[in-house]
Amino acid sequence: MNALDGNAIAGLLVEVFGAEMTTSKGTCGSCGASGPVGELVVYLRAPGTVVRCRACGAVLMVFAVDLRGLAALE
Repeated sequence: MNALDGNAIAGLLVEVFGAEMTTSKGTCGSCGASGPVGELVVYLRAPGTVVRCRACGAVLMVFAVDLRGLAALE
């Protein structure tokens, strides 16, 4: 699976947070590494979009739509 940088999810981040986020500083809860969101490692073809820490590989964000409990949508 090819990894991209955080700029690949710029539009998705605007939809979720309502602002441009790729220049925002993020800090890994696992190893403490910090840097711009645009420098994180992104996998678009995982189950959902997975964002990982560039330093340690920990999962930082997962964006997915899960409709398994939906009985109907009209």
